[in-house]
Amino acid sequence: MKIAIFSDIHANLEALEAVLADAESQGCDSYICLGDVVGYNADPAACLERVRAMGCPVVKGNHDQDCGHDTSLEMMNPIAAEALRWTRAQLNPEQRRWLARLRMVRQVQDFTIVHSTLDQPDSWNYVTNKFDAMANFSYQVTPVCFYGHTHVPRVFVRGSRVQEVPAESIALEPESKYFINTGAVGQPRDGDWRASYCIYNYDAQMINFRRIEYDIQTAQEKIRAAGLPESLAERIAEGR
Repeated sequence: MKIAIFSDIHANLEALEAVLADAESQGCDSYICLGDVVGYNADPAACLERVRAMGCPVVKGNHDQDCGHDTSLEMMNPIAAEALRWTRAQLNPEQRRWLARLRMVRQVQDFTIVHSTLDQPDSWNYVTNKFDAMANFSYQVTPVCFYGHTHVPRVFVRGSRVQEVPAESIALEPESKYFINTGAVGQPRDGDWRASYCIYNYDAQMINFRRIEYDIQTAQEKIRAAGLPESLAERIAEGR
């Protein structure tokens, strides 16, 4: 069984379709979404419906939370807040209810999925180094947990100690625990504009990270046509 695991689509339909096409070409037969289906980019409804139609496990991201509920955006980054207000207007009530009903944490097979952290998943904390990961491992009851939120692919391993290893091809060892960030589909922030996701070869116990080119010009044109901030169109080309 090969499982395509992806996160942080952020309403980038071109990137999502490219990832799904690549996953199919790699023989994936299952899919998992780690949240933030919407926010920032110009196709929130289309991305939501694409993911929902797949019927795959999905957990809630912070942008899904803010679009599913009428929470105040006053304390948010102004650009993110503007994009969220626009996104709310693009979604119908039933779509917003779907986002609101998403669970924060799920167990799939014998691994866990979450958008941010296991200790306080609704606080939207970031895991960016091994010290952040140490706290998370205390709450991780399965050998492997996949997460998103930071938009940067990372792999933290707890064996005799906690360490970060390159996000490339990982052979899972039964005596270790893994906290794995798949990177972002729709808005990478590691300096590489290509969409990021990973494939979990469950039978072989292997994780392979993938970077996929997509029609970024069309995605940028849609952002501008929607009247969203220009910086959102620029940043997807810069991978930041």
